[in-house]
Amino acid sequence: MTVTFEGAQVYLRDEIVHTNVTVADGVIAEIGGPVQGSRIDARGLILAPALIDVHGDAFERQLMPRTGVFFPLETAVLETDRQLAANGIATAYHAITLGWEPGLRDVARGKDLMQAMLDQAPRLLVENRVQLRWETFAFEALDVIDWALQAPLTPSVAFNDHTSMTMRAYDVPIQDRAFELSPDFSIASLDDARMRKRTASKAQRAGLSEDDYITLLAQVWERRAEVPDAIARVAEKARAVGAPMLSHDDTRAETRAYFRDLGANVAEFPMVMEAAEAARSHGDAIIFGAPNATRGGSHIGSLGAGDMVEAGLCDVLASDYYYPAMLAAVDRLDRERRADRLALWSLVSTGPAKAMGLTDRGEIAVGKRADLVLVDWPAGQTPAIQGTWVGGRAAYRGVPEGETAEAVSAPAETQRALETQV
Repeated sequence: MTVTFEGAQVYLRDEIVHTNVTVADGVIAEIGGPVQGSRIDARGLILAPALIDVHGDAFERQLMPRTGVFFPLETAVLETDRQLAANGIATAYHAITLGWEPGLRDVARGKDLMQAMLDQAPRLLVENRVQLRWETFAFEALDVIDWALQAPLTPSVAFNDHTSMTMRAYDVPIQDRAFELSPDFSIASLDDARMRKRTASKAQRAGLSEDDYITLLAQVWERRAEVPDAIARVAEKARAVGAPMLSHDDTRAETRAYFRDLGANVAEFPMVMEAAEAARSHGDAIIFGAPNATRGGSHIGSLGAGDMVEAGLCDVLASDYYYPAMLAAVDRLDRERRADRLALWSLVSTGPAKAMGLTDRGEIAVGKRADLVLVDWPAGQTPAIQGTWVGGRAAYRGVPEGETAEAVSAPAETQRALETQV
């Protein structure tokens, strides 16, 4: 099938131009040529590379919309997929936590979710991938990681350590903690009443009493000496299949260096300047959360994504916990003039593609996969997605009520024949 987007404001890698873009057989065939095949009237709209989300866990709201209330996995997968398409996200890495907690983030639930994604694949609108968000103390997850790395999920692997984060000393802010595997890491007492307060929300998520959660935490903490070997084994397996690897919530240059040496060349949500600068100095990709940028700062007091974009210390904005935040972040940063429009758009397209090694997408260029979005973005107003195409296939079309004209016309030669008959 051949289709031409006519008269759009097109976001190319180095310039914005008003032109036509023709798509054939799922790839971008021509930029600037005449209308070929079917015509999509894109005048007054922006045609840009579709969004690529490298870390999103908003699907958990479809799994458990209220605490302890679970919905069928198939329903959750289908609904999440539709949300992605409507938000212009053509490629999504679902950050599926593989941890030691029961409940929402239970390992078995994570595997079942991945299987549901595989089972529903023929019905999905966008490309649903997986980020294996592994809690490094969760040895229960190792078999599932082996399975996922061999399944057709094309996953990335993110090394998370919320266990040590929870166990840090009470007088140490979360951003000031040492490298988790360092002998200098200061540890909190589990018998302190403050631990109940620190873990209350986690216990609720896991469906455990506060006492039972702390008991389980104590048992898991006993594994600490074995964690480095487990990390090394997972990294080796990820390298063997070419899976991108990320470290999560770094607070030290030492942390970044440790994971870089294992092949994890992406820093996901560095919490302090030391970690971000360590990543930049070694050419590592740096990810921040789009909700952080949209809201004007981190909700937990870490680095501000907008500041990092302006400082050249951010390559990627991820949806994190809210899919609409990716487009909203570009809008806010554009209003704040943190960078030019093309540089901002690259944070949700070209940057993520490069970080994940996706060489076939992320920009509008001849030969690239036709993952595209039409965006309605009037001056001074909030942008809105009007269409999302994945490999040239329309995954979403949203035509406002006030528009009555047909968005797609017949092929040019057919239209001329019809006009001649009239």
